[in-house]
Amino acid sequence: MKAATVIAISGLAALGILLGAGARDQPPSRPAAEPAQDDALLPQRTRGSATAPLTIYELSDFQCPFCKRQALETFPEIEREYIATGKVRWIFLNLPITQIHPNAVPAAELAMCAARVDKFWPIHHLLFTYQSKWSPLKDPAPFLISLVDSAGIPREDILPCLQNREMRALVQSEAEGAARSGVESTPTVYIEGAGLLRGAVPFPIYKQVLDSLLAEKAAP
Repeated sequence: MKAATVIAISGLAALGILLGAGARDQPPSRPAAEPAQDDALLPQRTRGSATAPLTIYELSDFQCPFCKRQALETFPEIEREYIATGKVRWIFLNLPITQIHPNAVPAAELAMCAARVDKFWPIHHLLFTYQSKWSPLKDPAPFLISLVDSAGIPREDILPCLQNREMRALVQSEAEGAARSGVESTPTVYIEGAGLLRGAVPFPIYKQVLDSLLAEKAAP
């Protein structure tokens, strides 16, 4: 939703709210270290080590073109330099902007159903890669189901979850929690203990921010 690469960093009053159904009125002292509820499927949509010094929560919309830019251009660089090296743990949260992205919720439901069978990240990649194909469709379901085949997931592992809308409440809860926290645009990331980065921020900005935070944490 947000094209600007201008960086805006601010405090977040209650990170726990972002976790939707998995949160309480007051967030735990370190919510990312041990997700409160396994049924929120946080481990399945997490990349990186639990011992990483920095934890980042990404709020994203699968139909948002700027989220696509972040997922396909910026995130791979972050993964290579910070996640794979144990410096950052990255957790994906859903924020479908349904006012302008009517297919964002079905896409998020697919991703979360895939998370149940530990295939969130392959579907995440396919949804963004083929966003231009399914985004304008009045009925995206057939194309979205074809992505299940592309990911090598047996349809019987996914279809009951989709047909019964078993993930809708979780997706809506995360979106409502983000709205209560004042997050209204995507992509937005929350760097635990630091604040927010809003918009399609390029990798050099991430590098500047993350290197600075890591240096602070490493200082005696």
